Amino acid sequence: MGATYVTVYYLIPQYLLTRRYGLFTLYSAYTIIFTTYAVVLAMFGSFIFLSNFEVSTMPPMSRNVFFILILIFLVVGLVSFMVLLRHSFKTSATNKALQNKILDTQLQLKQQELQYLKRQLHPHFLFNSLNTIYGFALKNSLQTPDIILKFSNLLDYILYQVQEQQVTLEQELAHIKEYISLEELRFPDTLEVDWKLSDSALEKYQHLQLPPMLFLPFVENAFKHGTIINGTLRIGLAFNVTAQEIMFTICNSFRESEHSTETGIGLPNIKKRLELLFPQRHQFEISAAQDQYSVSLTLQLKNHAI
Repeated sequence: MGATYVTVYYLIPQYLLTRRYGLFTLYSAYTIIFTTYAVVLAMFGSFIFLSNFEVSTMPPMSRNVFFILILIFLVVGLVSFMVLLRHSFKTSATNKALQNKILDTQLQLKQQELQYLKRQLHPHFLFNSLNTIYGFALKNSLQTPDIILKFSNLLDYILYQVQEQQVTLEQELAHIKEYISLEELRFPDTLEVDWKLSDSALEKYQHLQLPPMLFLPFVENAFKHGTIINGTLRIGLAFNVTAQEIMFTICNSFRESEHSTETGIGLPNIKKRLELLFPQRHQFEISAAQDQYSVSLTLQLKNHAI
């Protein structure tokens, strides 16, 4: 009992679990020596006081010091194993609970960062759209009411629908078309938009779920930083939708000498959103060649939903 208590309540918690293996080995050796000494003393005491020096009257097992020591250390080892096993289960449960807590915290931080990025995207988008309306208002254009109506639809999308975690591909494309129609009023004679999207693909995957405002900032930047060349601002959009991925490409005409290197907060924010929403599941490329600025985005899908 003494050897068991010393091992379980002193040696293991003080030295083994704290990884002080040298001291654990040293004090374990002391414990073995002291236990052996105590067993020998007990055997001699039993010879003197219990058997009156008649060794033959004692059970054979009680006369074998090695057998007694083996039994003692088997008990110590078994109890120590049970204590270590219980400690292992307790530590594993504690670590699992801690990991779950860390994951929950990381998820909350991720959601907070996404909400922060969304709040940054909204003023950026609204500011550019209001500039368009302001320009038409200065000209007393008869198209101003129509522009305000289209803008109100986009505003409804930004303020309400965009707060959802996901929207359908059909909704996102509808508001992209709404924005393009708004820009067509801004550039009535100088805008040329090439929209490539298979009607069959749209019909098949129109209910595909994806984060809101994912493609619209790219469209906005194309108009914002596009350059009118030979009297025309050319914008090209292409969507290729399959069960495994969405491939989106947008390009705009530009002259490098006139093209601003500043992209505002929209493009950096959308990059951060992609890293948060599609880690290791997206490809993002920007290229500029032959008076054309292009952005390509490929999203890997999971079970037909994002």
